[in-house]
Amino acid sequence: MDSSSLTADVGFLLSRASGQLIRATNAALAVHGLRVRSYSALLLACDSGDGMSQRDLAEVLGLDPSQVVLLVDELTESGLVERHPSESDRRTKLVRATGAGHAVRRHAERSVGAAHRAQLETLSAGEQEQLRGLLGRMVRSGQSAPQS
Repeated sequence: MDSSSLTADVGFLLSRASGQLIRATNAALAVHGLRVRSYSALLLACDSGDGMSQRDLAEVLGLDPSQVVLLVDELTESGLVERHPSESDRRTKLVRATGAGHAVRRHAERSVGAAHRAQLETLSAGEQEQLRGLLGRMVRSGQSAPQS
């Protein structure tokens, strides 16, 4: 990479690193019929136990609710999640992983882990943990900051 002012731009570096990681992750997920966004939605559905509303999925994923509807439609058609009515609000549908969804998640996690390890291999274990911490802090502070 050229040592120009562009390579000192944090936004550019984050974008490039993100693109590389997403491409590698999508390639690893392809065998499971998933992409990064659908995998992320599946993880949330698997971890939510009683289910998670599509509105909450959109908020956590940082996506427009209409995009989440399409993601959930795809996962439903694949038999990986189901929509169930909320007990507290009949208008709200909760997204829950099916048994097949949990199985696909387990297999996909191994593939994603291998892809991430390959992408992050130039960083020590401590550096990888530090990177996760710093990025997590940025994401958390960005979620609470007012949108302009």
